[in-house]
Amino acid sequence: MISALSSYLKRRCTDLEVYKQVRRDLHRIPELGFQEYKTQSYLLNYLKSLPQERLEIKTWRTGILVKINGQSPKKVIGYRADMDGLPITEETGYEFKSEHEGQMHACGHDFHMTIALGLITHFASHPINDDLLFIFQPAEEGPGGAEPMLQSDVLTEWKPDMVVALHIAPEYPVGTVATREGLLFANTSELFIDLKGKGGHAAYPHNTNDMIVAACNLVTQLQSIVSRNVDPLDSAVVTVGKITGGTVQNIIAETARIEGTIRTLSPESMANVKKRLLALVKGIEVGYECETKVDFGAMYHQVYNEFKLTREFMTFADQHPGIHMVECTEAMTGEDFGYMLKEIPGFMFWLGVGSEYGLHHAKLKPDERAIFTAIELLTNYITFKGNG
Repeated sequence: MISALSSYLKRRCTDLEVYKQVRRDLHRIPELGFQEYKTQSYLLNYLKSLPQERLEIKTWRTGILVKINGQSPKKVIGYRADMDGLPITEETGYEFKSEHEGQMHACGHDFHMTIALGLITHFASHPINDDLLFIFQPAEEGPGGAEPMLQSDVLTEWKPDMVVALHIAPEYPVGTVATREGLLFANTSELFIDLKGKGGHAAYPHNTNDMIVAACNLVTQLQSIVSRNVDPLDSAVVTVGKITGGTVQNIIAETARIEGTIRTLSPESMANVKKRLLALVKGIEVGYECETKVDFGAMYHQVYNEFKLTREFMTFADQHPGIHMVECTEAMTGEDFGYMLKEIPGFMFWLGVGSEYGLHHAKLKPDERAIFTAIELLTNYITFKGNG
């Protein structure tokens, strides 16, 4: 079965240029979460070009769901691809660089969508026994599309029995895939803290409550959470990535804003970190006689791979021609696919794309050969699962 499909896919290598062009088309039009209108339109136009006999297509907000009806279905196999870009100004030097100023596919979602289209193209003409559901999900980078999409009428109706997703991995070469049973990605939470005191002239600090001083003191205190409030055998991250405050150099700042992220390896640790953080903020409120507001923004549930399905896939990939299977360690990366895995058995894996620059970098340049590595591997795996 595998060798026959591999031969078929090799004969279709003329599609190499087609899928490169699809990826490049998508790369040109990155859009932020729930604003993926051009992306949705492009995907729908592509899907309309395929044989429609077994396809059912529905939309949800800026997302798309594509059901391919099987020949004698007993279950539904799901595959998820995220759609949105990031608020990053591209510096790749590509001829096909982003046409949207300040937005870029710097996390590989252009790859993820292209791979899904490649799979749909194959199975639209080569149906298997079971039904397939391809989920093009918006807003993975924020504010989070997986959780509300799961609650939608269309996904409630078409809920798969298992679900799979991948994420590009710049640190691995093309041909390598990596995953593990159990925890793969961390629990994550955004963090926004606003402080408001009393501004005034720089020459009269005694008449003010300086929020830059308060913010700097709070940032220092936040660093004590992981070092002094988290079990050394556990893991957590509290990172402040941005501080804003003040207007000019000779006015004491009335307001300041801290922006960051929290990441933990368990929901319990996330709750404990947040509890301690709120206590420290309350102390700043008292000590600096100011008002504070804490917003944890979007929170993503951990990506927890189902043991049996993940081990089966790892064994399958390890035996697949041209694939180097790596059992990796967990990462502090966040992914809202975790919400889908919370409700549906399945797994996520890393796809090696061999880029010098990493995820969310303005110079990320993943190797396009990885698109075909993924299409071949997943075509074979889905066929194996869907005819089993």
